[in-house]
Amino acid sequence: MADLLVVGSVALDSVETPFGKVSEVLGGSATYFSYSASFFTQVRLVATVGGDFPETHRRLLADRGVDTRGLQASEGKTFRWAGEYGWDLNEAKTLDTQLNVLADFRPDLGDDLRRTPFLFLANIDPALQIDVLRQMKERPRLVALDTMNFWIQGKQTELRRALGEVDVVTINDAEARQLASEPNLIRAARAISGMGPRIVVVKRGEYGALMLADGAFFFVPAYPLESVYDPTGAGDTFAGGFMGYLAAQDRVDAAAMRRAVVYGSVMASFTVEDFSLRRLTRLKPADIADRYAAFHDLIRLEA
Repeated sequence: MADLLVVGSVALDSVETPFGKVSEVLGGSATYFSYSASFFTQVRLVATVGGDFPETHRRLLADRGVDTRGLQASEGKTFRWAGEYGWDLNEAKTLDTQLNVLADFRPDLGDDLRRTPFLFLANIDPALQIDVLRQMKERPRLVALDTMNFWIQGKQTELRRALGEVDVVTINDAEARQLASEPNLIRAARAISGMGPRIVVVKRGEYGALMLADGAFFFVPAYPLESVYDPTGAGDTFAGGFMGYLAAQDRVDAAAMRRAVVYGSVMASFTVEDFSLRRLTRLKPADIADRYAAFHDLIRLEA
């Protein structure tokens, strides 16, 4: 088992879907990722929050076993995001974004973090992602990166530079097409792989996940759910399950990658069953094992 470092955002989210509404709940890319990955391995979190960040949220992460020593409290307010979903839960409409302390976030890794063997660069400014890579004393065994349309539009030069230095990129289907300037998803994945990462994982929401690894494609459908309340954080939870499993196995071969995609899909399927991290806080290891087995049955050809 190997340690896993994540650098990203911790936020307070306000979300409305056709099935309910929540205000100022725990969110952020690094939050969902670290909580999900903590079911598999030791996770070390680096992020920033404001003085208004509730101690109960910090304790929630710590009680899950997440190392929160890198969660620095800065003077100011915590990053906030507000959004809503219509009946099409695949796309969120952003109502408000307040970067607050995240605007001046400059990750500073302590000596004990600079040799972490597995690294996930969550959805933050690609210039910061590059800076984190520069701080590592040794090249991690596996480096993965996540991004979004905001950085693709506004920081593509820096993003291209970051992509040239990582092993894995996780990205949703619309962002993959945008980054590659290619409407066909298969060609888009190949084009992104040509930018540097040997593994491209395209998150497709209710349509599953597609992975291109060393030239070979692998596809997993989404788990069929009768109740979906809030898809916020599902992609980051997927990445947490994906990277958490690989770090737990301390393997990066093709077979482990395929199983990791399934575990990522398993974790994402739980997240969407409630708002914020509520479903994950009720999750037991046996639930993960049962749903992984259900996924196996779902995609097995033989009766």
